[in-house]
Amino acid sequence: MDQAQEQKITRRINFRIVKNKMASGVFLAATLFGLVVLAMLIYRVVADGIGWLNMDFITGKLSTQPERAGIMGAILGTFWLMLVVTPVTMFLGIGTAIYLELYAKKGRLQAFIQTNIANLAGVPSIVYGLLGLTVFARAMNLGNVALAGGLTMSLLILPIVIVASQEALRAVPGFLGEASYGIGATKWQTIQNVILPVALPSILTGAILSLSRAIGETAPLVVIGIPALLIPFPGSIFDKFTVLPMQIYYWTIDSSLTAEYANLAAATIIVLLLCLLLLNSAAIIIRNKFQKQF
Repeated sequence: MDQAQEQKITRRINFRIVKNKMASGVFLAATLFGLVVLAMLIYRVVADGIGWLNMDFITGKLSTQPERAGIMGAILGTFWLMLVVTPVTMFLGIGTAIYLELYAKKGRLQAFIQTNIANLAGVPSIVYGLLGLTVFARAMNLGNVALAGGLTMSLLILPIVIVASQEALRAVPGFLGEASYGIGATKWQTIQNVILPVALPSILTGAILSLSRAIGETAPLVVIGIPALLIPFPGSIFDKFTVLPMQIYYWTIDSSLTAEYANLAAATIIVLLLCLLLLNSAAIIIRNKFQKQF
């Protein structure tokens, strides 16, 4: 190799090193920008809302007077909503993923269903609100109760749970199933005792993150007419209700007329963030437990 070729190779290596450093710098800047914006947002919310966060605020009823307003009705409404969303989404989502991935014959029909499920994951949430208004609130005559809202939210996150569950099932090594079949196990025994336990941590992670999205959604509930002010505490899934994001939405709008509503919205955001933190922490704990077990 002559000197000219060595210089050419050296320049090429140096160019790649510089390009790698530039790419690393761009990605680091993008990460820092996101963290700075997030830190500023959290600081602003905590600074505005921490002074309004007390037991009277958490346990009180909604009121038109900011100093007397509380969010217990929204907390209970969120609870009843998730009481509907969680079993419906987990049963239908995981069941559909198992069927499509392990039972359905590969072909045009299966590919068509798979493509449409993936496309449904990207549909705007307000479209699901219109579907919920048409089917659950009006056709089934449920009205704007927790059951109708929960079924609507289940439709919203169901495609995400299905896709995440399918990816988790695909990640299970094939030799595990083959070994189970080799010792005489049936298909369902193999799925129940071999494939599902291995895929369960990833399935639960995707499902719980999807439930976190359902807790924070507002648009579908606005469409089906969920109220936000001066309603009694919901006692079941058949009662009218409101949720924390709806309360934040309406208080943010009303803050243009009464400045204290912005503080109430910030305090409610803190409560919502704590609920999401607890939910995501539960996902991590459950995932780690099953990973150690299997």
